Amino acid sequence: MTVNDGGPMTSTQSSPKVAIVTGAGSGIGAATALELASSGIRVLGVGRREEALRRTAKQHSLIDYVTADLREPTAPDEVVRTAVERWGRLDVVVNNAGTYLQAPLQEVSDDAVSDLITIHIVAPTRLTRAALPLLKASRGSVVNISSTYGHRPIPGSSHYGAVKAALEHLTQSWALELAPDGIRVNAVAPGPTESEVITAAGFTPAEKEAIAAAQIETIPLRRRGTPEDIARWIVHLAGPDADWVTGQILTVDGGLELL
Repeated sequence: MTVNDGGPMTSTQSSPKVAIVTGAGSGIGAATALELASSGIRVLGVGRREEALRRTAKQHSLIDYVTADLREPTAPDEVVRTAVERWGRLDVVVNNAGTYLQAPLQEVSDDAVSDLITIHIVAPTRLTRAALPLLKASRGSVVNISSTYGHRPIPGSSHYGAVKAALEHLTQSWALELAPDGIRVNAVAPGPTESEVITAAGFTPAEKEAIAAAQIETIPLRRRGTPEDIARWIVHLAGPDADWVTGQILTVDGGLELL
């Protein structure tokens, strides 16, 4: 794990709220980090690509970063410890890091399924668990990033949909479990969004264009979402204006869920 060491903060500097955002190097994670910082919240961006995280951090003085592979068992504890050492508190955890898997049942490998579960279920579990003492102290908030396909069938990518469905179940169960401690847990479920997920999944440029065109045809508002479309709702659910909202799955998908 690599830490961008901005130095310890003084007690007067540590008064702003603090958020951890995973997958902050691009897409929804980067947009969320910037939206949080713009609202006055210090952000610790987390991801595997230091250069991408550095680009995000350069966009706002309240964004810092740490490189970590959250599939590693010790990484979540180290990330939380970094936030504590730097700012002395933690108020928001955004479990955004993810990957996409398109593979029909007859072709999907055991390793691919295991990796998907680790990234979307095990890593958020470890990070949220590590953050619990701090979130209890701040009566903080957790926002998990699901997908419209977490509650909508997706032939050919069934395991991706399945892990997002599991994350939604965790969201609502954690909301009930942690409510006595004043911790709110919600999820945002984006529809097809302009991001690097499709690129990371290994599709060619022509395939990406075909996928985008096909998606747009299925969306009632006739466009794919932008990272900023999603980030606004993540920040709203994490913030004080939603302090009586917990256990909700907010779908932001241009109306796709209605079909």
